[in-house]
Amino acid sequence: MSSHEISEAEEKLPEARGAESAVRPVDDPFADPGLPPHEHRKQDIDERAAKRSERTVALLFTVSMVATIAFIAAYVAIPVDRYIYVFPIGHISALNFALGVTLGIALFTIGAGAVHWARTLMSDEEIADERHPIEASPEVKSKVLEEFQTGAKESGFGRRKLARNTLFGALALVPLSGIVLLRDLGPLPGTKLRHTKWAKGKRLMNYNTMQPLRPEDISVGSLTFAMPEGMSEDQHDFQTEIAKAALMLVRLQPENIKDKRELDWSHEGIVAFSKICTHVGCPINLYEQQTHHVLCPCHQSTFDLSDGGRVIFGPAGHALPQLRIRANDQGYLEAMGDFPEPVGPAYWERG
Repeated sequence: MSSHEISEAEEKLPEARGAESAVRPVDDPFADPGLPPHEHRKQDIDERAAKRSERTVALLFTVSMVATIAFIAAYVAIPVDRYIYVFPIGHISALNFALGVTLGIALFTIGAGAVHWARTLMSDEEIADERHPIEASPEVKSKVLEEFQTGAKESGFGRRKLARNTLFGALALVPLSGIVLLRDLGPLPGTKLRHTKWAKGKRLMNYNTMQPLRPEDISVGSLTFAMPEGMSEDQHDFQTEIAKAALMLVRLQPENIKDKRELDWSHEGIVAFSKICTHVGCPINLYEQQTHHVLCPCHQSTFDLSDGGRVIFGPAGHALPQLRIRANDQGYLEAMGDFPEPVGPAYWERG
C-alpha cells in the first residue's frame, strides 16, 4: 500500500475525524410499535354471515359424529381378513383402511370446526397487557376472572347454541373410538377354554396314522398320541383345537391303577389323559414305563398316570384331566364325553 493510501485510511479513523466521529444515537430497537387499528370481520357486523359461520361449524362437528359412528360400524362389520385394492397404495386391509379414514375424518373435522369457530365467531380484538410479577395480586386475579368471563361471553357459548351443542356431541362421541378398540384385548373367551373337540361317541384317532384306534393297538408300556375323529391338519383352526384336545394313551395293568375313578374311566387298563401340561401348556411326550410317570420337557413337571395324573414334581398346579373312554360296537376306542375340566394351565375364570 502507498503512503498516500495509508494517509487516506488514517483520516477515516474516528480519532482522525474528530468531532465528526461522534456516534449518532440510534432508535430503540425494542420500542413498542403499538397496535394497528382493529379491523372488524364480516361476521362482527353482519349477523347473517355469523349465522353462516355457525352453520359451517355445526356441519363440521356433525360430520365428526357421523364419522365416529362409521368407525364403530366398520370395526364391527368388516372382516379382519378382507382386502381391497386402493390406488396407488395397492391391496390393503379393508378394516384398517376404513378405520383410518373414519377416525381421521372424525378428528380432523373437530379440529377444523374449532378453528373456524375461533377465527370467525369468537372475539379477535387485540388486547395489550403490561408485564406483571409472577405472583398474581388480588387485583390481577380479579382482572383475569373478569377477562375469562368476558371471553366466555364473547365466545358465543351461551348464544351460539347450535355450534355449542354439536361440539359437545362430537367431543362426546369421538372417545368411543378408543373404547371400541379395547375389544382387541379380547375377545372374551366365554366358555371356549372349558371345552374341546372331544364329545360322546367320537373315536380316538392315531395322531400319526390318522386311523381309528382299537384296544389291541395299544400295548403295555407304550405311549400313544391321539386326537378326536373329524379333525385334520388342513383345517384353519386345527392348531388352536389340537392344543386343547391332544390326548395321550397308556396301557397299564388294572391292578397298578391306584385311583378308583381313573380305573372306572379306563378300558382294559387303557387310560387317556390330556397331553397338555397344566403348568404353561407344553406338550408332554416323555414316559417312564416302570414308574408310569410322564415328564414335561419344558419345566420338568412330573405326573403319575397310575394315580389320577396327579402332580408329583415340578411347578404344575393341578393334575392332568382324564378322558373317559370305552370300546364301541365296532371294537374302536371312543370318548364318552369331553374332559370334565379345562385342560392346560389354570386361568382366572377356571372355577
